[in-house]
Amino acid sequence: MRQIISHFTDDDLYKLSMCCAVIENYPRTQVKYQFVDRNNTVYPEGFADLLNEQIRMLEQVVITEEEIAFMKRQCKYIPGWFYPYLKGYRYHREWVKAWQDEEGHLHVEFEGNWSDTILLEVKVLAIISELFYIVTHQTDKFDYKAYYDKTYHKAERLLAAGCVYSDFGTRRRASFTAEETVVRAMKDCNLSQQWPGRFVGTSNVYLAMKYDLIPVGTMAHEFVCAIGGMYGPQMANHIAMNAWRNTFRGALGTYLYDSFGWDIFSMNFSEDFANLFKGLRIDSGNNREQLLKIAEKYKSLGIDPLTKQVIFSNALNTDQAIEIQRYAVDYCQPSFGIGTHFTNDFEGVEPMNIVIKLVAAKITELWPFYNDTCKLSEDDGKHTGKPEVVRRFMETLHFKED
Repeated sequence: MRQIISHFTDDDLYKLSMCCAVIENYPRTQVKYQFVDRNNTVYPEGFADLLNEQIRMLEQVVITEEEIAFMKRQCKYIPGWFYPYLKGYRYHREWVKAWQDEEGHLHVEFEGNWSDTILLEVKVLAIISELFYIVTHQTDKFDYKAYYDKTYHKAERLLAAGCVYSDFGTRRRASFTAEETVVRAMKDCNLSQQWPGRFVGTSNVYLAMKYDLIPVGTMAHEFVCAIGGMYGPQMANHIAMNAWRNTFRGALGTYLYDSFGWDIFSMNFSEDFANLFKGLRIDSGNNREQLLKIAEKYKSLGIDPLTKQVIFSNALNTDQAIEIQRYAVDYCQPSFGIGTHFTNDFEGVEPMNIVIKLVAAKITELWPFYNDTCKLSEDDGKHTGKPEVVRRFMETLHFKED
């Protein structure tokens, strides 16, 4: 079978930025990740073998001088020492275990040094998604000419509505070609005339390089979740914000706050952090309710929320983004990160609902045991982790569900 991932930077920017912060702040931390298929999909027989073959192929994927030069131009906040690390980085199949059970359900686990395994998640998810459509013979439904036109129309609507937005769709894309088609259509539409809105760029670093766009992204839940596992969830956001500040000195200033819910984050979000970070990202819960909480928090700190950016990224589609834009402009500077709706929206094809989450961490390889961690979502029923760990964290934080 052909190799699905063949470019090192065919990845989301936030994996690279987090890798940099991990090396600087937690260089010896060991972690475990686990794959979750929320649709409980039964995969074709032999799928795990094909996945393991693709993971072996990753061992030949290395960063190029062209990719490094692009990142140095566009990502000036990344310190120079990080690029020699990337040049020497190699994937290893030993970090990954993938198998199917008797019913055909897929299981995937990563384990190793955090700075190594952190660069697996997005690539492996993208492989699983594209591979699934290949082996189930659904690629015949991928009409890329029609998809370009469909995407161009989405862009017209978003730009006309004044939306500032980015492509966040690498992880669950139908294929690499699908995401490339999206980026090309979005850029073409953005340049076709003067619009009230703006297509900012893509989280995919390789496609940003290929189409001369800005790579977009900061961090993911795993950064806070790992810290919560090592030090406890009560102060995890405080520690994470401090670590991020130590590495990026105010750059990459959009903080993803909902790893353990709004309430504990709000207690950690003091005036110095509120002034330091350019804004917050809403990735779960009711968008309007979360926005109102954010605006009130800024006001309580004497900060005008209209000076702050809020990125909405909770499983959005075009209609939802336009609706949010209409009311959010009265509270903040809204922008949008849209993923699966952009990169996996073919007629007759069901997008996969898959994630890989960090589930345990230990601060050094010398520790004989891991500390379990989890993610507590503002969306009911979307907590991720062992049920007993989720309950323990919820009790610790007095987490209230609606």
